[in-house]
Amino acid sequence: QVQLAESGGGLVQAGGSLRLSCVASGRIFSINDMGWYRQAPGKQREMVATITRGGGTNYADSVKGRFTISRDNAKNTVYLQMNNLKPEDTAVYYCNARVLNLDEWSTYWGQGTQVTVSS
Repeated sequence: QVQLAESGGGLVQAGGSLRLSCVASGRIFSINDMGWYRQAPGKQREMVATITRGGGTNYADSVKGRFTISRDNAKNTVYLQMNNLKPEDTAVYYCNARVLNLDEWSTYWGQGTQVTVSS
C-alpha cells in the first residue's frame, strides 16, 4: 500500500506565499509523474502543476509565473511553492503520484490540504 501525505496549507493574505509538501510512503519501487491538483467549493478538481521524474513541468495557465513545482526523488517528495497568492487560489490542494508498486503502476492521491487566501 502507498500513502501520500500533504502538509503546508493554511490561511494567508492575498499577495502572500505558502509552500506545500507531499511525501509518498509505503511499498514504492519507483515514482513517475507527480502533481498538484485543487478543488474549490462547487467546482471540479483541476490540475495545478505536474512534474515528471526527470523534472519536466507543466502548469495551469492561471498559476504560471506564480507557482513552482519541484521534487526530491530521493525523498519521494513533491513540493509546490505558491507566491503572490490570490483569493481565487482558495481550494483544497491534493497531491497525486504515479507509483510502481510491485509489478504494476497505480495512481494515488493524498487526503488534501486546505489553502485559504483572504482579500
